[in-house]
Amino acid sequence: MSIKSLTITLVALLLATGCTTVKPWQRGTLAKPEMSWSPDPLEATLENHIYYSKEASFGGTAAAGGGCGCN
Repeated sequence: MSIKSLTITLVALLLATGCTTVKPWQRGTLAKPEMSWSPDPLEATLENHIYYSKEASFGGTAAAGGGCGCN
């Protein structure tokens, strides 16, 4: 085996070790609000509104408009 193929194989094996199956009794822990990407929906909405107002753009979220932030 060449060094390149050996390196690729080792990287693939390392990446495969991160995969796991969630047991049924562990799903309750993962479903807690603290485990979500943004546990506070009001704060996430405010941050999105500020971001889109500053960027003068409109993204794929529920925030409307953009620019001055006066909508």
